[in-house]
Amino acid sequence: MRYKLALLAFATGCLLLLATRTAANSDAFSQVSAGGYHTCGVRTDGTLACWGRNDYGQATPPAGTFNQVSAGEFHTCGVRTDGTLACWGDDTYGKATPPAGTFAQVSAGHDHTCGERTDGTLACWGSNGWGETTPPAGTFSQVSAGWSHTCGVRTDGTLACWGLNIDGQATPPAGTFSQVSAGELYTCGVRTDGILACWGANIFVQPMPPAGTFSQVSAGLFHTCALRTDGTVACWGYFRFQYGQATPPAGTFSQVSAGDYHTCGVRMDGTLACWGANWDGQASPPTPTPTATPTRRPGVGGIVNLAPAAVVADSDAPSDDSGWPAAAYAGLAGTGAAAGGILLLAAGGLYARRRRRAS
Repeated sequence: MRYKLALLAFATGCLLLLATRTAANSDAFSQVSAGGYHTCGVRTDGTLACWGRNDYGQATPPAGTFNQVSAGEFHTCGVRTDGTLACWGDDTYGKATPPAGTFAQVSAGHDHTCGERTDGTLACWGSNGWGETTPPAGTFSQVSAGWSHTCGVRTDGTLACWGLNIDGQATPPAGTFSQVSAGELYTCGVRTDGILACWGANIFVQPMPPAGTFSQVSAGLFHTCALRTDGTVACWGYFRFQYGQATPPAGTFSQVSAGDYHTCGVRMDGTLACWGANWDGQASPPTPTPTATPTRRPGVGGIVNLAPAAVVADSDAPSDDSGWPAAAYAGLAGTGAAAGGILLLAAGGLYARRRRRAS
């Protein structure tokens, strides 16, 4: 959170010196990934935030800056800004132990992980009970790890899938695609003309996409969500045991991600919206800290005060319990941080209104 000083002049000649709190860039996100029961996102400053179930440490990301993150069932992996990979959480089968080298993208599945190297070749690690970590040769532009199968978009736009294929989830259709997403027992992809195609198990009509053109799709456990070319979100599937994961909010988004029983998306302004099951807090993303807004109040000389919400200390307030940065008023009245309140400079006099400290 950043702080800044605002010096406001009024017609009466009165001055109000107040510390306004402004939302930092870290309040906005560029990408989000919904996993089994946790979610992770990349802030616009490159740092990570994760929330939800954390019994394996899957929601405790490492420090540093990242280009992309992928939340699996009980583990998470991310691509650092230097191209190296970091994984954390459950490491059964070695799924959270990535190989060396530089990568452009990573995808965490249920018990395996796959990544696209910067040269376009694929690397997969973790469980290989169905061949899901044995990718084909060639170069790819994107890869997606599902439950026990994996699919990727080749650089020529055609699809390749491998691993468990009991329901046809690893048998992609012909044609060229711009993106693919592997779910539990089914897969969906965006054709180069924007039309969706889905294949595999049809337990809850999750592979039955709506009409229209789309820019991105995300296959979850038993539901699917996709981003229309106008930025709105469409979801379908899982009509039994409905938790709202297939009922997106209104508005426009830049990206969407379907997890097991919840979904999250990045709005056009960088804020996050999540919907669906929230048992472990997986659908409760961090919220931006509101900016303190000066509002006009009736009073002598038209003095302006802060809105009520602005005088409530945040959880990240300074240790002096004032809720305001010491630098905002230190030395202004000769009292420093002990002033603990808002400073008004009016009619040539400096007044400090001290807020009662919490007992």
